[in-house]
Amino acid sequence: MPNQFKTRLQQLHAMQQALLTKPNKKIINGNGVFDRYENTILTAAHTPVFWRYDLNETTNPFLMERVGINATFNAGAIKWNNKYLLVARVEGADRKSFFAVAESVNGIDNFTFWQYPVLMPETEVRDTNIYDMRLTAHEDGWIYGLFCTERKDPNAPPGDQSAAVAQCGITRTKDLLQWERLPDLKTPSAQQRNVVLHPEFVRGQYAFYTRPQDSFIEAGEGGGIGFGLAPDITNAVIEKETVIDPRVYHSIFEMKNGLGPAPIKTGKGWLHLAHGVRNTAAGLRYTLYMFMTDLKDITKVIHKPGGYFLAPEGEERIGDVSNVVFSNGWIMEEDGKVFIYYASSDSRMHVATSTINQLIDYVTNTPEDGWSSAASVDLINSIIDVNKLINAEDTLQPKFV
Repeated sequence: MPNQFKTRLQQLHAMQQALLTKPNKKIINGNGVFDRYENTILTAAHTPVFWRYDLNETTNPFLMERVGINATFNAGAIKWNNKYLLVARVEGADRKSFFAVAESVNGIDNFTFWQYPVLMPETEVRDTNIYDMRLTAHEDGWIYGLFCTERKDPNAPPGDQSAAVAQCGITRTKDLLQWERLPDLKTPSAQQRNVVLHPEFVRGQYAFYTRPQDSFIEAGEGGGIGFGLAPDITNAVIEKETVIDPRVYHSIFEMKNGLGPAPIKTGKGWLHLAHGVRNTAAGLRYTLYMFMTDLKDITKVIHKPGGYFLAPEGEERIGDVSNVVFSNGWIMEEDGKVFIYYASSDSRMHVATSTINQLIDYVTNTPEDGWSSAASVDLINSIIDVNKLINAEDTLQPKFV
């Protein structure tokens, strides 16, 4: 009889090799702002076979999966040594998340995980769960990773096994192999998620984008993307948080909002990508939106298009937490090409591409939200009126009735 162990192992390797080498094609006829791609770039199946299976026939004769992986999502991103690196959130079947680095030569396909996951040092208070790292190449020479660390709430009522305390963990590295853990960020807020480090010093201090009074813990309390300064990142303490992008009633960010990756500096201002959350009959809906802040005063929002920038479509809407897109990583090339890495429904990773000129045009020239139905209709009517005057005799133009 054939050796069933070896046959099954060959099949596992062949299936994964086919997945890892599958080319990714751009979807044509996009919206002119960015381009989506046909395939996901990271899934649970992308994690190495030798992470999940004991490959010793003596100890695992049926070649069973010993360590299950549930999802790979919410990845920070950086260009490093001419490779596109994603520091992904990998969630095991045990619900615990950890970080792992996957690399690609072209940034759109063939992402392969490094041999070992990230061994993240712990503070004196052990992390129960860590996730959603934002990477910032800071002008001080370090690459910083800011992530959420969750621990059980010590003040939870007896029997409550879901209440958590969320804080911002801080780590730094020079090579993405060895990570130095710093003390957690201290702020006036009881909870912190989605904290992002600004890539430059502001008035000689480290600048952080925060989310004060996290509405995930207390729905409707507080609100918005905050900002604060800390003189020393090795013991980062923010004394005062100021909301720079507040939540707004009946908007795509009415429930909560948070910054995604570190902002990109352009000649027009700092370009920001964020997520907004609204409520629906089917639960919370996450979409991405953009805004721009002033080069001299990074707390001043100078442009903010109305509505969402990117929303879940098709199969992106289905997953562990459905109807969600989330981004905490993007990369800008020297030629201006921008890779936007986003997760769908807490399950897998995707990529979209644009250019810095397209994104600046989108942010600076797309109309802002008028905050009412009447304002939305007025905007559409104004566009119609302008279009009626353009190339009226051109047969390619739409006919108005």
